[in-house]
Amino acid sequence: MKKHEIVGYNRANLGKTESKALRAEGYVPGVLYGGKTQVHFYAPAILFRQLLTSPEAYQVTLNIEGDEYVAILQDTQFHPVNDQLLHADFLEIVEGKDIKVEVPVRFIGTAPGVQKGGKLIQKLRKLKLRGPADRIPDFVDVNVADLDLGKTVKVGAVKLEGIEILDGPLLPIATIEIPRSMRGKTAA
Repeated sequence: MKKHEIVGYNRANLGKTESKALRAEGYVPGVLYGGKTQVHFYAPAILFRQLLTSPEAYQVTLNIEGDEYVAILQDTQFHPVNDQLLHADFLEIVEGKDIKVEVPVRFIGTAPGVQKGGKLIQKLRKLKLRGPADRIPDFVDVNVADLDLGKTVKVGAVKLEGIEILDGPLLPIATIEIPRSMRGKTAA
C-alpha cells in the first residue's frame, strides 16, 4: 500500500455544533478506532485530497499532536449537495490483526479478443481483500491474455497468497464485448 501522512489535532468538544464550526474553518472532523482507545481529531481538509481522488489503497500515518498512529481510511461522509467532506473514519492497523480494504484491479497482458476487434469492458474496479496490512498489495493483477471474444474473467480466477478475497467468486472482473458488426458472423 502507498503511504500518506495527515497531521491533526485532538478534539476537545464533541458534537454537532463543534463539528459545524470546524468545517466552517476548513477542517474535517475524524475518528480513529480499532486500537486501544478511540481518538477524536480534526485535520485540514486539503490533506484528504490525495486519499479521496486516487483509486489506490493508502496506509495513513496520523500525527495527532505528536502521537503517531498507522491506519487506513475506512469510511467517509460527504455533504449531499456540495460534496464537501464532512467526516472521516480511520481504522488503526494493529500488529497481528487482519484488515479489510478495497484494492484497485490492474490488467496484465493483451487479450486476443481485443486484437480481433472486441472491446475490453471492466466490470469491477476494486476487489475487497482481508489480510495482514503488510501483505496487502498496491494492485490486484488480473491476467487477460486468455480472453477471447465473448469471454469473461471472474474473481474466482484470481489467486493471492496469504490474503482472502471477500468478493464472490462468480463476480465478473472483465469481459470482452463482441462488436455489433461481428455478432452475426460469430454466431453463424
